[in-house]
Amino acid sequence: MKKIVVINGHPSPDSFGAALAQAYCQGATASGAAVREIHIGQLQFTPNLAHGYQQRLPLEPDLLAAWETLQWADHQVWVHPVWWGGLPALTKGFIDRVFLPGLAFRYRPGSRWWDKLLRGKSARIITTLDQPGWYYRLRYGRPSVNQLRRATLKFCGVSPVGVTYIGAVRGSTEEQRAAWLRQVERAGGQLK
Repeated sequence: MKKIVVINGHPSPDSFGAALAQAYCQGATASGAAVREIHIGQLQFTPNLAHGYQQRLPLEPDLLAAWETLQWADHQVWVHPVWWGGLPALTKGFIDRVFLPGLAFRYRPGSRWWDKLLRGKSARIITTLDQPGWYYRLRYGRPSVNQLRRATLKFCGVSPVGVTYIGAVRGSTEEQRAAWLRQVERAGGQLK
């Protein structure tokens, strides 16, 4: 049985991103997958690395539970909006606090190389935009996707990492939003 974690990176529980995360969960559950959810906006934690990596803050109970869920899952689904070209601040803080050296990756002593401790896992990024996905890629170089896909997930060994762009959300009709919800539910049903 495929084990999937859906990570909702939108701080608001009433967002379209939350609806997309729920649609993916419905499709995955209907296909027989075991599904757990992480709603970053509902977690109690300090998102700031107050001392950088020189002094580690103890993980709060919500982050310990989230890390256990990330380890449990075979497949991660990250749902988030693009704000100012990047991830929401709370989502970035979650990554900073959880994807730590010694947990998600390990630097090799005396080397510039590292061990990828999340090998064997895959992921999908579902990102909402106020522009078409092709425009975000061509005009801006998709910085949020590069950060999450290449500089975080693949750095830690998660591969492959697929991407689904949902946009332009701003100005979209109810019919278009319903079509996107069906698209994401189908993706969950196909476990991708």
